[in-house]
Amino acid sequence: MRPTRALRAACLLLAGALLAAGHTATDAAAAEPTTVFAAASLKNALDEAGKAFTAEGGLPVRASYAASSALARQIEQGAPADLFASADLEWMDYLAARQLIRPGTRVNLLANRLVVVAPKDAAVTEAAFTPEWFARALGPDGRLATGEVSSVPIGKYAKAAFETLGLWAQVQPRLAQADNVRAALALVSRGEAPLGVVYESDAKSDPGVKVVGVFPDGSHPPVVYPFAVTAEAKGEGGQRFLAYLRSRAARRFFEAQGFTVLGQEASQ
Repeated sequence: MRPTRALRAACLLLAGALLAAGHTATDAAAAEPTTVFAAASLKNALDEAGKAFTAEGGLPVRASYAASSALARQIEQGAPADLFASADLEWMDYLAARQLIRPGTRVNLLANRLVVVAPKDAAVTEAAFTPEWFARALGPDGRLATGEVSSVPIGKYAKAAFETLGLWAQVQPRLAQADNVRAALALVSRGEAPLGVVYESDAKSDPGVKVVGVFPDGSHPPVVYPFAVTAEAKGEGGQRFLAYLRSRAARRFFEAQGFTVLGQEASQ
């Protein structure tokens, strides 16, 4: 028996609905955000790069910012991240040793400098990196804000620098150790600490502080930011966003915040 016109119409409507549902599911999967776990000091640059990447046809980017130490441990515990960007080599090495980053994707993309900052309106003059200067700048009760010195990269760099310069014994009792570099920066910007040690890019991001000193070359390990796709990354979003971050198009976002872009990748 030949199907009636009504039956044929119903079949066509059903087929159309199924096709539309299939497209909707595919589109939803394609639009699943790429999740980035990144050092707090990268926030401004990566936010801008993520917007540009999405606008140019890439997937949406969802970023979580904190100390590299905290993020690495979250990834170790199974947190869903597609891309990890650390403020030092050690925390990337930590994940690599546990086979939690994808082989062949790791790249040292950025460099930064270590600086001493003070509140914008403070009378503090240029840092001399002597015991006398820090004693005057901190005053009798002032604290020096930086990251936690045993795990947070900015704190580890600061400790190494002060040890090299022979100042650690003096400044260690005066430290205000924060969970991440942006938290340390906020203490200085709000006037709660007369001095802080942060990255140059962080100082550039906050008009409430001024740079009063740059740590001498060789006083601490180079500040290098490695990036890598995680072993549990879903789809190709992490790989695509990393490729964009290594391109010439993304270079301007990092340089505008005071980072130095490393290698030849960003010149292509």
